[in-house]
Order: sequence, then structure tokens, then C-alpha cells
Amino acid sequence: MIYNMAFKNALKAMLGSALLVSSAFAAETLFSNDVRNVNETGSVGTLWAFSRGQLYSGVTKLTLDVGDSGKVIVSETKSGSLSDASTAVHDGYYYLVDELAERRRVPSVYAGTMGYVMPMYEMDDDGAFVVPSGILSINDVDDPVERPMDAPKAYEDTSAMIYGVSGVAYDSAYKKLWVARGAAGLGLYEASKSSPKNFNFALNVEKSTLDTAKASFGWNPEVNPSIYGVAMNPATNELWMATSQGMWIRTASGNIKKASSVLGKDSRVTGVWIGGDPLRIVAETFEKKEGSTRGALWQIIPGTSDFSKVNFLDTAGKSQKKDVYDDGDFTVSNVAFVGENAFVGVTAVGGDVSGYFKLNSDGIRARDMDDNGKNIWLYGFESRATDRDVVITSICAFPLTKNIRGLAIATAGNGISVSADSGKTWNPILNRAKLGNDLGTVRMVPSVIIAGGQSLISYKVSKASKITIDVYSYDMKHVKTIVKDAPRDADASRSTDSRVDFWDGYDKHKRACTMGVYYVRVKDNHGHVGWGKVMTVGGSK
Repeated sequence: MIYNMAFKNALKAMLGSALLVSSAFAAETLFSNDVRNVNETGSVGTLWAFSRGQLYSGVTKLTLDVGDSGKVIVSETKSGSLSDASTAVHDGYYYLVDELAERRRVPSVYAGTMGYVMPMYEMDDDGAFVVPSGILSINDVDDPVERPMDAPKAYEDTSAMIYGVSGVAYDSAYKKLWVARGAAGLGLYEASKSSPKNFNFALNVEKSTLDTAKASFGWNPEVNPSIYGVAMNPATNELWMATSQGMWIRTASGNIKKASSVLGKDSRVTGVWIGGDPLRIVAETFEKKEGSTRGALWQIIPGTSDFSKVNFLDTAGKSQKKDVYDDGDFTVSNVAFVGENAFVGVTAVGGDVSGYFKLNSDGIRARDMDDNGKNIWLYGFESRATDRDVVITSICAFPLTKNIRGLAIATAGNGISVSADSGKTWNPILNRAKLGNDLGTVRMVPSVIIAGGQSLISYKVSKASKITIDVYSYDMKHVKTIVKDAPRDADASRSTDSRVDFWDGYDKHKRACTMGVYYVRVKDNHGHVGWGKVMTVGGSK
């Protein structure tokens, strides 16, 4: 569901602007728990996190420490908001309705003096974030910089989303930021200057050239393919380009050449990622024809010169005949490299299935088998990467300490999780303000949802209890029972069972509740009662 501008303004007036600006989040760990991207900052022990809510977007810079037990702890955090007219996350992605692989991720990169770089989207006339308008560049949470990029005049009568930014790559040797702009080709920022200038290029597959492409450039899709992904090869300083007509390379000297015979002109390559030790190259192909989607995951492993399709192996190491990636309708959100392993973040088209695959030179080996004897390749909630069953939206690797390459994942509703041991254990980091004992505080996070979302019911008890949670309308009519006499343990910070203790905006008949304020009552079996308050804007996700 996409809300128009009139609705947004009305909702802002109801809530009060003080609830939404960055100062309201000063005491929190994150701008909000609805995090859509995480990325390194260029410094050891720090991490960027980008959040988007229904009304505002914001960014948080976290400083992290690793304790003696290996637990990752937040030592410092600072958040700031964007204006209400721009975001890094377009509505098709935010509402999980866009099916094209290149639009189902939020690309980001640390780009030297330009800082944390992501796409920028502005609103159309209906108040929907579906107009690609350049990039966001963030060095300071209090001073995000909007860097516009011209829209091609040739595409004025088409969907603006066909030239949305779906990939970014930073050439640290020459301080250049490359931007994959879909049908608008390749953007370039000279990041070495205090006020970076931007240029645009069209890949010409007939002449093997990059042609200057101003706004008035005459695009020919047969000659000038869409560019969906970019990545720098640090060993050769080559720019790899994933396009609608195969994989291409811009060499260090500026020459253009085909990168692969396997992923040739007939391959719609939607992403490319490079990293690891030894270096590996991962690519994704994806197309939609006649109402169905077809995707695949590819890699170039050390010692080979071209791509091969990634093998999916069972727990015994036997290769599977079925293409698990295509069968699951997966698309890549990002790839994080730690040593010889690539952690491939994915979400499924048309559903909420998400997580990451662990990829090495042999392929992706099943981590376990379910009760029916079926192999499980995906890591996520069941493998304790998160402590709530939420969509994993992004993954990155970053220098957690001088000696530890950390992993971080972003989630749609449960903040982020960070690992100091290559994914063996995870530490959830989210907004958990101090709670009073024995239901002295009941806090709803977030405090505003749409039907189908999740507002976590946060509370604390001082001893083992049986908990009953009920939702009431503003006029105190009973709406729904969340749990009844559910056992909960005493906890120093929070007794909530995040797997079930949340309200989704629906009543007991599974109908979306109307827009308004609702009260949440939490009772234990020792006579304690606490109340929380949440607003739903109705509708459905």
C-alpha cells in the first residue's frame, strides 16, 4: 500500500512532528528498528545503518566493542533524519511488491570523502517514493547531502524506476564513484574534489565504448544496455558491469571489453559483487517472462577464468540437480565477503522468506535438514541470526576490530544483528529503552504500524511469570488476545518473547483494524498490570 501526500500530512499532524524528527530518537540505539541497509564507515569498529519508516527515513552511526566473551556491544550511537521528501528506499522495495531483482535491494558503499552513499528517491505527484533523483551522501548524521543526477529526456514517458540506482562502486585508487543507473547507463562522480562533479555514460556494445550521455542523449536499448550492477576488482582496478546484455569490464586504462562468454549478450545480469581472500566474483542473473521469474547465482572461483552456476550441496556434500536458487525465487540483497566465504543475502520474490547463504568455492552447502528430511540452505531466524522472524534486508562485512572482520545484517523491524565470529553467533542490536520491573513499563516498538506490520510489546518481570496480553480499542472494546498464560522468565533488560509478543494491526477475526490509537494490556499471574499504546494507520502491508 502506498499512501498519498495528503494522508501523510494528516498523519504527521495527528502524531505531532516531535515524535518523528531525529531529536525524538536521541536516546535510542537506532533511528528506528526498521533498518534497510548496513554498511562499513571506513573506520574500525563503526557501522552505518539506514532506517525507513512510513513517514521518515534516518541514519545511525554506531560504535561497537567486542567484550571478553565475544559479545558485540554498542558503546556509542548517533542518529539523524532525512527530510520527509527523500529516502534511499523506494516504495516498491519498502512494501515488497517489486519483483525485479535489481530493484529488490538498497545498494550502498563507503566512498572516501563522500562517505556513506546510497540511492536517492523523491516523491511523485501521489506522494510515493518512486522517482530516482540521484544519490545520498552521508558523512555526518546531521548533514546528509543530496546529490541530484539528471533524468534522461528519452525516458520521460516511461516509468522512472527503469533508471533507478541499483549498484554503486568506489574506485579508491582514483577516488571515483561509479553508479549503476539501469536504463540511464553509468554515472560517475569525481569524489576527489570537495564538490564532486557528476557525469553520465552509455555503454555501447557495438563499438565497445563508454559514450558521454547527457540528458538529451539518444538511448538505443539494443546498443546501450541497462546497467544494473557495478563492482571494482581490487586486484586489477577493473570496473565490472552487470548489464541487460551480459557482463562487461572497463579496464584500468579505460578500455571496454566483454567479461564472460558464459554470461554473454543473451544474459540479463542483475548484479555483481567482488571480494574475499582468495578473491572471488559473484553474479546474479534474473528475468521475468510471461508472468514467471527465472534467476540464478554464479561465481568465478580462484583458478578459473569464467562463471559457473553455483552448486547447492546437501549436508553430505552431494550436488543437487534442482536449481535451489531459481526454485526458491530468490534475489540478492548484497554479498559480504569474509576470508574464503561469501555471505549472500537474499529475499524471495512474492513472500517474506529471507536470510543468507554461505558460499565458498565448492558452492552452498546445506546447514541442516528439517523434520521431513529436506535440506535447509538458508540462514536466518531459525539459525538465530535474528531473535524475531522478520525479513533480513541487507548484509555487509566490516572491520569490527583490527583483527576481526565482522558481519552485520539489517532487518525490517528488529534492528540489526552483528557477528564477531563469521556468523556462528549473532548479537541483536535494536531500540530497547529501559523498562520498569514487574510491567512498570510497557513499550510498543514501533509505536505506529500498518496492518500486517509488527509492533513489539516490550516489558520486564522480576521473576518467572505467566503473561497474558490483550489489545483494546480507544473506547476499551476488546480487540484481540496476543498470548494467554504464556510462561516468561525474569530478565535484567526485557522479558518479551519477540517471536510472539507483538501486535500486527489485526483483530481476533484476522481483519485489519481501522486507523486509530489502541491500548495493549500486559498482565502477569502475580497481580501486576501494565499498559502500552500503539497507533495503526489501517490498510494492509
